[in-house]
Amino acid sequence: MSITTRAAVVESGGAPFTLSDVQLDEPGPHEAVVRMVAAGLCHTDLGVASGGLPFPLPGVLGHEGAGVVEAVGSDVTGVAPGDHVVLSFTSCGDCRNCRDGHPAYCATWLPMNLIGGRRADGSSTISRAGEPLGGHFFGQSSFAERALVDERSLVKVDADVPLESIAPLGCGVQTGVGAVWNVLKPTLGSTVVVLGAGAVGLSAVMAAALTPATTIVAVDRVAERLSLAKELGATHTVNAGETDLAEALAGITGGQGADGVVETTGNVGVLRQGVDALAARGTLVIVGAPPFGSEVALDVNGMLGGKRVVGLTLGDAETQTFIPALVKLVKEGRLPLHRLISTYPFADIDQAVRDMGAGKAIKPVLTF
Repeated sequence: MSITTRAAVVESGGAPFTLSDVQLDEPGPHEAVVRMVAAGLCHTDLGVASGGLPFPLPGVLGHEGAGVVEAVGSDVTGVAPGDHVVLSFTSCGDCRNCRDGHPAYCATWLPMNLIGGRRADGSSTISRAGEPLGGHFFGQSSFAERALVDERSLVKVDADVPLESIAPLGCGVQTGVGAVWNVLKPTLGSTVVVLGAGAVGLSAVMAAALTPATTIVAVDRVAERLSLAKELGATHTVNAGETDLAEALAGITGGQGADGVVETTGNVGVLRQGVDALAARGTLVIVGAPPFGSEVALDVNGMLGGKRVVGLTLGDAETQTFIPALVKLVKEGRLPLHRLISTYPFADIDQAVRDMGAGKAIKPVLTF
């Protein structure tokens, strides 16, 4: 029997989010029904809502959900009704990358999470007045009072931690943290540069502050975000709107360059500057996503000093171990995620979108 719930529906590319009654399909053997408590708003949601990706619309987005399990399918073993869960991306669990502990590089990642809008078998998870809607977004479509969620998107978490304080862990935060911990892996005395001080960049700053890196540089054009970066662990900040970035980084590093760079802006010009700022054997992690087909020119000879450029999806995190560790850090105050969060009632989702677009909110979290 289907479940009727209230969801934020995007009718067409560029249209606003509108609240509408929708029907969830019955949970399959490896699915659960989750009562949403909070859901983070991410630039990926806005990119899809704008029509920038071939996700089927009308549809229900949302991929940083957190809530309480209400019902589970017959074969679900990892969670039970009443469990608190953070929702993240889904994956097949059977391909080589999934088996190797890298589900963010699942062979079926794109259709199952970002552009398919359906289950792997092609069936719809959400409908309205008998017509299927785009759903199954990151295995969750959590911009709704209740969500039908893939088992592999579910991560059981400590019930003592408020869900609105940890909803962003499912995407943006684990992406920034994973860029530092899973790719750069700073050693004693390392220099880490974070390009862009939004939610992902500031998460990378907080993560770097928990490593042996001794120089952590945040770069942005918004003075208030740079001040916050300082409070969250940056040892230096650079306002790229007022200072030449190459000169500033050369001065901070004594001309040696950065050991690690996290590029979160999606601007290919900034990406090129980041690569040029690397030290010998340094690594730049591409996190920000420009439009499909974007290219960047690199100085080939400049790369011969052992520089590496690495693309990254969702922090290359194995969610069942990574997210509970982040929850523990939030609970202990060692990952002060609350400094990034602004909360909005679910009905005010469009205001949250506007505030995010205007830079007034770093990480909007919708509450239900």
